[in-house]
Amino acid sequence: MISESSADVVIETQRLQLRRFAFTDAAFFIRLLNDPDWIRFIGDRDVHTDAQACAYMQKAYMAQYERMGFGLYLVQLKADRTPIGMCGLIKREGLDDVDIGFAFLREFRGEGYAHEAAAASIDYARDTLNMKRVVAIATPDNVSSIALLQKIGLRFDSTTRLKDEQVDLVVYAICF
Repeated sequence: MISESSADVVIETQRLQLRRFAFTDAAFFIRLLNDPDWIRFIGDRDVHTDAQACAYMQKAYMAQYERMGFGLYLVQLKADRTPIGMCGLIKREGLDDVDIGFAFLREFRGEGYAHEAAAASIDYARDTLNMKRVVAIATPDNVSSIALLQKIGLRFDSTTRLKDEQVDLVVYAICF
């Protein structure tokens, strides 16, 4: 169980809390980033130690909290604070719009948690952050993620290739 304060919770749903990552999440973070589906669809981030996890969280997530006021959040079960995945908003280099992202541990897939967290993140972008458009990127073969994006209201927009990437990505978007 993670003992972060409730002040770190940014979004709350019926079953979930989305909160800022903390260095105490290193073990969970390593497990998530080394999930075979993460590596297949997102890429190998070469994060295998607590020090690497903390450095990655600081550079990629915590710095964005400070810079943008939002980011990708740890998703935990509200009942017992078990960390189950990540979801939230990220401003990526190479994309004009803010992007919604999500990833969940295998044993928590198929329970509706990703849908619940992603829908709440879209509501947060629209209602709290007053965003007018949110996009999402995926590899064309990531049918589960694409199905979820469509279920929460995003529609195919275009294709793109991010800097230093070897594969074209599909872009889905929603306008408010």
